[in-house]
Amino acid sequence: MTTPGTTAESSKGPMPQGRVASLKNILPVLRMVWESGPGTVVANLVLRAIAALVPVAVLVVARWIVDDVVSTVAAHQGMSNRLWGLLALELSLAAVGGILGRAIMYFNVLLSERYTRHVSLQLMEHASRLDLATYEDPTFHDRMERARVQATDRIVMVEAIARFLQQTLTTVSLCVGILVFSPWLLVIIIVCLVPTALAEGQFGAQFYALRFRHTPMRRELDYLRQLGASRESAKELKIFGLSSYLMERYSRLSGKILDDMVAHFGRTFRSLSLLSIIGTLGYYGAYALAVYKAARGELTVGELTFLAGAIANANRTLQEMFSTAVGIADQSLYIHDMLAFFAVQPTLRSGPRALKVPRPIRQGFEFRDVTFTYPGRTEPVLQKASFLLNPGQRIALIGENGQGKTTIVKLLMRLYDPTEGQILLDGVDLREYDIEDLWHEVGVIFQDFARYEMTAAQNIAVGRIERRDNQVLIEEASHKSLANTVIDRLPGKYEQMLGRRFDGGVDLSGGEWQKIALARAYMRDAQLLILDEPTAALDARAELDVFNRFGELASGRMAVLISHRFSTVRMADRILVLKGGKIIEEGHHEQLVALGGSYATMYELQASRYR
Repeated sequence: MTTPGTTAESSKGPMPQGRVASLKNILPVLRMVWESGPGTVVANLVLRAIAALVPVAVLVVARWIVDDVVSTVAAHQGMSNRLWGLLALELSLAAVGGILGRAIMYFNVLLSERYTRHVSLQLMEHASRLDLATYEDPTFHDRMERARVQATDRIVMVEAIARFLQQTLTTVSLCVGILVFSPWLLVIIIVCLVPTALAEGQFGAQFYALRFRHTPMRRELDYLRQLGASRESAKELKIFGLSSYLMERYSRLSGKILDDMVAHFGRTFRSLSLLSIIGTLGYYGAYALAVYKAARGELTVGELTFLAGAIANANRTLQEMFSTAVGIADQSLYIHDMLAFFAVQPTLRSGPRALKVPRPIRQGFEFRDVTFTYPGRTEPVLQKASFLLNPGQRIALIGENGQGKTTIVKLLMRLYDPTEGQILLDGVDLREYDIEDLWHEVGVIFQDFARYEMTAAQNIAVGRIERRDNQVLIEEASHKSLANTVIDRLPGKYEQMLGRRFDGGVDLSGGEWQKIALARAYMRDAQLLILDEPTAALDARAELDVFNRFGELASGRMAVLISHRFSTVRMADRILVLKGGKIIEEGHHEQLVALGGSYATMYELQASRYR
């Protein structure tokens, strides 16, 4: 049964919530990080906790060294064993700090790779479950692009959280040391840094809003870059003289983005520069107070040394802590894009009691008053369509473009559900069946078939990917589609890389690619074969060969054929003629010609070209 869910419309809506509200988004990401490598996370946190205490430990030892030196000089005792021991201790702490820094870097890289792998697999898995309708929503593509970019980039936020915890622990330990000597020193430092932190947070939110608004423009820029420098479009760019137009369009869009960015960062620079002066005054005010106390004899030289270092480090780590916290809050805004992508759910699902497709199918498929309207449109592309597809029968769908032929195929494979009416399989509503089991029994090639930048064998094996190691099956499918006539001429035969993306790849002509794609359909050995304009890129002789072979291979199976070539559709047992989204004629070739209707008119027009 169909389970209601969030459709592509869910991807539309206002910009995500504000910074504070978005902090709740951090927990799901932390969960993903933990899932990607618990041991790595624990090791990273433990190392950072130890590293956080090293700075204050070094300052404490430095204080002891200075006070011991002062007392030793006053007593004319020279170098003592205690001083040698303190120097050795400080050296050890410095060495440990250096080793910890390297170890943290190592675990950062390890965690980054583990997380990127984990979240990328999750994105791919979730994207594979979404409905076809979802991908046809332009707003969804904006969301998916942001999710794709931001998902892997969020490891920066995870590292920032770990760094924030380390900075917090260091800062707290330093502040405790300062507090012991004078609470006012600590108050001065904190009060002078807060305005800068708040301002950074505000500008971060504005920058995110700016990036959000730029997403559609950046996606168009990516398209223009690809269009302006791709092999597929190079010929037309030269012949039509499109390069200048594309460059002008790219320049205008990128100029708008550049102007917005310059204006934003100009405001940021002016404001934060002024506020940084306040932070500097806070640091030197606290430092001057410590010097004043030491000059009055309220502090020893060692204590002054400790406080000077603690104030400097606390001032630095407080700024870093505020900056990191603001960065984490900013990053949490971006998490919304990833979580929103994961929140988009398919509406076409198999219910918990979904049926398996009958093997063999006994009664076939029945369209019963099926009407379908694409999401976002008001006019139906298919209206009250009714027909039968019986076992072992081959039907052809013909009509002008946009009349509903490919829509019937998509409904038959349950890539969509009807807006009205029913589709039955062996008398049972198609929605009662397990959707993946249904796809398992369908072999299909669309006119806009994919060209996989893989080996020839892998290109065919995707038709039944679980049998990808069965070379015999791959070669059988290749012979059925006549793809073997292409593959046998390739230098690497079935191991030859196809396409130009990777080194050693060989590109094919449109007709050659089409034979490879046909082999995928035969690879499935399915009960239903669907060919949507399968010979559009083939010459007349190759087309005849393919369809003679198809006629043999489709024997005993259900087959649906879409073609504009009447020489091809004549082989069908029954032909459905579509116009305006309706089935206006039905019968075999001779019946429809004798009828003298739309089919006869179209057939005569096409036949006259060859007389």
